[in-house]
Amino acid sequence: MEDIVVCKSCGLAGTGHYCFNCGQSLAVKRISFKSLLHEVAHFFTHMDKGIRYTLKELILHPGKMQLSYIEGKRINHQKPFSMYFVSATVLGLVLYWINLLLITYFHAGDASEASFFHEYMVIFLLLTIPFSALITYVFFYNSGFNFSEISVFQLYTLSVFFLIVIFCNFLKLIWYDFETRYLELPLVLIYNAITFANFFPGSKWKIVVKSVLCATIFFLAITFAQDYLVENFNR
Repeated sequence: MEDIVVCKSCGLAGTGHYCFNCGQSLAVKRISFKSLLHEVAHFFTHMDKGIRYTLKELILHPGKMQLSYIEGKRINHQKPFSMYFVSATVLGLVLYWINLLLITYFHAGDASEASFFHEYMVIFLLLTIPFSALITYVFFYNSGFNFSEISVFQLYTLSVFFLIVIFCNFLKLIWYDFETRYLELPLVLIYNAITFANFFPGSKWKIVVKSVLCATIFFLAITFAQDYLVENFNR
């Protein structure tokens, strides 16, 4: 017969490995350095696995991946907000480092822009989430998806947009005066059109046209806002 153990969290008695009420392990050990290392390793390996799988699905099955997540297939995917946050953080850091390299080795780049990317880029991109979701919701309000589902769809889609921007900006290390937006926008429009066509029901050509409008409005608005903030960053 198993011993009855009182749960440290909720105070209810039970048997077995886990509390039937709150789910915490009934066998609680003292926190040690080894247990801390285990928790850190578990966090990063789990996150890395989720990000790699989600990123692969977003690239190979754009739109279909977001649809499957909304329909309930979620166990292997990185959560939408954390995926967006990680991608936005990587974008800010990469743009900052690229600007530093351009300033140091090519006597190009912009110190104000580098500082903005380093200190405010992630916050700026987080504030754009409702705007991007609202644009898409307005264009596809009769699609059957609610605003929250559209937001999840956009969080994943924009994560890939950030990776496109990163790829394009790496080209500055070869051609330091290259205007990346002339490449970023076409790539974003192509990815957006494929993603929207796979995600939303209805006439494909209408979806593609509306996806181009959504992406163009968002891209131009964010570009203008970023340029304005960078220009006035040190004032």
